[in-house]
Amino acid sequence: MRPVVICWFKRDLRLEDHPALHRAAGNGIVIPLYIVEPELWQRADASARHYAFLRECLDDLGTRLAARGAPLRIRVGPAVAVLEDLRRRYGVTQLFSHEETGNAATYARDRAVAEWARTQGVTWQELPQCGVVRRLDGRDRWQARRDAFVAAPQCPAPGHVPGVAGVPSEPLPDPADLGLAPDPCPQRQAGGRGPAERALTGFLQVRGRTYRRAMSSPLAGASACSRISPYLALGALSVREVAQAAQARAEEVRGARDGWAGALRSFQARLAWRDHFIQKLESEPALEYRCLHPAYEGLRPATPDAARLAAWAAGQTGLPFVDACMRQLRATGWLNFRMRAMVMAVASYHLWLDWRATGEVLARRFTDYEPGIHWSQVQTQSGTTGMNAIRVYNPVKQGREQDPEGTFTRRWVPELAPVPGEFLQEPWRWPGAGGFLGRGYPAPVVDPVQAARTARAAVWAVRRQEGFSDTAQRLVAKHGSRRRRRPHPSPDRQLRLDL
Repeated sequence: MRPVVICWFKRDLRLEDHPALHRAAGNGIVIPLYIVEPELWQRADASARHYAFLRECLDDLGTRLAARGAPLRIRVGPAVAVLEDLRRRYGVTQLFSHEETGNAATYARDRAVAEWARTQGVTWQELPQCGVVRRLDGRDRWQARRDAFVAAPQCPAPGHVPGVAGVPSEPLPDPADLGLAPDPCPQRQAGGRGPAERALTGFLQVRGRTYRRAMSSPLAGASACSRISPYLALGALSVREVAQAAQARAEEVRGARDGWAGALRSFQARLAWRDHFIQKLESEPALEYRCLHPAYEGLRPATPDAARLAAWAAGQTGLPFVDACMRQLRATGWLNFRMRAMVMAVASYHLWLDWRATGEVLARRFTDYEPGIHWSQVQTQSGTTGMNAIRVYNPVKQGREQDPEGTFTRRWVPELAPVPGEFLQEPWRWPGAGGFLGRGYPAPVVDPVQAARTARAAVWAVRRQEGFSDTAQRLVAKHGSRRRRRPHPSPDRQLRLDL
């Protein structure tokens, strides 16, 4: 008889290009398993919109697995307890999964699973599913290794998965059962492999031609960007299949002068930067909760100003373009890269809020939350890495440049309807502001010019401290790209490599 093995699905909810499933099916009869871990859903970076998207992905995956002979089994509880129960009941001796670069809780969970597997004699094979490298000893050869992985042949989706009969499955809990607060997101993207494939195909065949020019626009970016980032975050698509599909499309348009070639080059570059930033968290797990450059610890109050934090999160700062972006994010789960950078920078510099508190708000709001990218870029926009340029965005200037007609701002902040266009981004300068601000729309919580000046001086003062540069150089040596071009995208180009 063939042995019983577990294929543990985590953030890899697909059949296509799934090395762990491929390996499991070749080694025994398979229990495809997803574990809902209540402890993880009680963390400050988790939200009901994440869970809703996950459930749609799991429904899709379950249907596809059932059609291949091995239905997905859902279990609820701590991972070690679930795995031990299956080991005792079915004599499981092998566990297959993909490597995961997640938050501190999933890292601790995986260490506990590794200890369980060792003590119970279970062989746990973790396989890479992207260009991130475990136990990397330096970045000198990382790019070549990443590119080789992406160029390697994909694992074909299995036509049949030999399954274990009679393994019970549990229903997915309701969000309230996991302690998740109501989180309406009426314009959220739908989860699952089908929507993922449609988003990728639509981008590569139709929408992506204007990617380079339109991706930074708060209006055009919603269609010019690929919108596949949530599907990459939960693994409904693999980075390798996306990169190879983009390369195939690039071959089709070779020689054309209609914008496609440049758009696809930019898209491929962002796929590579995605792995680059996730590698940072893989190599420096403390990046999630500690300033990358230690000199910045304590720069901002550990307990943030509650009123400012609430106003920023609700889109009620009195800075119209910032408020429009935060309201769009609340309703859709998405912002384009430039707007992500701006709202984080304004929170960090103008409002002087600690990146850990604001980063948790954004993590809960982004449907495409990817810890490896998120926390690195949150710190970049807060000026705490020691490696990146200090960019203090002017939210008034950004509004005028990125939304010159005011269409985006007025869509999301309808209270500004009576404000003339010339004063839209600075309604406090409008002669009619006296009877408007504080009633229909809040006065700005800070003077944006003075707040920026004060913040810039404080951050630069840290950079001038003795020994700062020595530490910064060590960080660059550990985390910086080895490409000859700029070692990281300019911070005003993106917050988290939104694809």
